[in-house]
Amino acid sequence: MSYRKTKKLALTDAAYLAGLIDGEGTITLSRINRNKYRALVVTVSNTEMDILQYVQAVTGVGKITNKRSVKSTHAPSFTYQVSNRQALGILGQIVEYLRSHKAARAHLALEDYLLLTPRNGRYSTEQLEKRELFIERFFGIRPVTQATLN
Repeated sequence: MSYRKTKKLALTDAAYLAGLIDGEGTITLSRINRNKYRALVVTVSNTEMDILQYVQAVTGVGKITNKRSVKSTHAPSFTYQVSNRQALGILGQIVEYLRSHKAARAHLALEDYLLLTPRNGRYSTEQLEKRELFIERFFGIRPVTQATLN
């Protein structure tokens, strides 16, 4: 099985994608499978499938899924998702255009994620301790809100 790599983004596409992620997306660590360790995940949610298909086309990676509607009055919405090394491939190209707290998360992921994530999933005790500290630092990066400032 060949591993798909993220396409090289044009500067305008990188800036556009950064804006989508700042406004409608997430950069997080999530358990993709229940018994696995947290993986780096980048998502963008939107009600316009065309936007997400564009993101998938320019990046060459990721998947688009339907989001479950909570109310019948809500418009159908969709989520573009990419994880692990493919997510890093995107973050490396858009990080300079991010303007929210997600920029700090992207920088931290780019600096430390690969060092703390063995491809075989086997961690030494020391690696697990360092990874837990990384996770704490990552989730410690939160949006600055008015309540935070008061």
